Amino acid sequence: MRQAEIYYGDSLAGILAEGDSGYTFVYHVDYLNNSQAKPVSLTFPLQPEAFHRPQLFPFFVGLIPEGWLLSVTEKNWKINNRDRMGLLMVCCKDCIGAVTVHPLLEIDS
Repeated sequence: MRQAEIYYGDSLAGILAEGDSGYTFVYHVDYLNNSQAKPVSLTFPLQPEAFHRPQLFPFFVGLIPEGWLLSVTEKNWKINNRDRMGLLMVCCKDCIGAVTVHPLLEIDS
């Protein structure tokens, strides 16, 4: 299982996980308890229940670079362009905008 911390600004907003049955995003309880918390996307309203999807959520796919930058990433990190979670974890530590992605150690399930 691969996991990544999702930050909104400087705050840990939640965890994105890739497993055998698809993808899960869940907000961190401390983030939800913060009165200043904002959703990372309109498609992820603030709620304690996890979001599930068989494919990577379109919001996160949209963070992955395209064009020549994607080609550079594929070549330098030897990541297949179909490995969307891998690309997200490598490319999105310093995204334009408020949301960033920080990989966690891989966990055997």
